[in-house]
Amino acid sequence: MKKDSKLGRMLHVLIHMSLRGGRATSDTIAQMLDTNPVVVRRTMAGLKARGYVASEGGHGGGWQILRPLADLTVLDIYSALDEPELFAIACAQDHPGCPVEQASNTALRGVMEEAEATMRTRMASITLADIASEVVTE
Repeated sequence: MKKDSKLGRMLHVLIHMSLRGGRATSDTIAQMLDTNPVVVRRTMAGLKARGYVASEGGHGGGWQILRPLADLTVLDIYSALDEPELFAIACAQDHPGCPVEQASNTALRGVMEEAEATMRTRMASITLADIASEVVTE
């Protein structure tokens, strides 16, 4: 199963944009991510809807960060990306009437809900400025 790297990729893009003056075109971002500019525009749409970035068309246009990195958390970006699945594991659905499957699913749901709550709390505590401060430039 392929892992979803959208969150990590968008953190990468936003921090690069900030370090390079806060602006970048879809083409530049696409080159950075080795993808298509259409994919970039589609992915950035969620960030735009939340007011984290804006886009301007035409010559000299592109994407611009609207908020300081200190005001954006990893959870903010995760939420703007429509909250991709955090885990590849899921509860069984083969025999919903089976008491063993029900008990197993109850246990798994509890563990996964607790893990997700912990991850969300941690993501909310990390700003993009925190991440950017770890970048070593030469």
